[in-house]
Amino acid sequence: MIEMLTSSASNVLAFKLSGKLHDEDYKTFVPLVDAAIADQGKARLLVAFENFQGWDMHALWDDIKFATTHCTKIEKIALVGEKQWEKWMAMVCKPFTMAKIKYFDLKEIQDAEKWLAS
Repeated sequence: MIEMLTSSASNVLAFKLSGKLHDEDYKTFVPLVDAAIADQGKARLLVAFENFQGWDMHALWDDIKFATTHCTKIEKIALVGEKQWEKWMAMVCKPFTMAKIKYFDLKEIQDAEKWLAS
């Protein structure tokens, strides 16, 4: 599931990813990002993982399409999590986007918001 969160910065979109992601999640998520890009030129994303279990096959395809069509439209991505593989995912994502990507532990979520807002 992708759930929109509130952010302290007006130029940051914040989301929580939990459980396994499905096609329906992207039908909600992508238009929100597209609207922010239309309004601000580029998007800044905070993505917090909570009991994240990956993607089903359709959602994985949605994620690949999103990455390829938005790779120049996202300025910064802060990934926030608690698990080593989530930290590893931040490194794996870097070659697929022009965005600056940085990983933060869950206890550093305020630092992630400050980094995105700067």
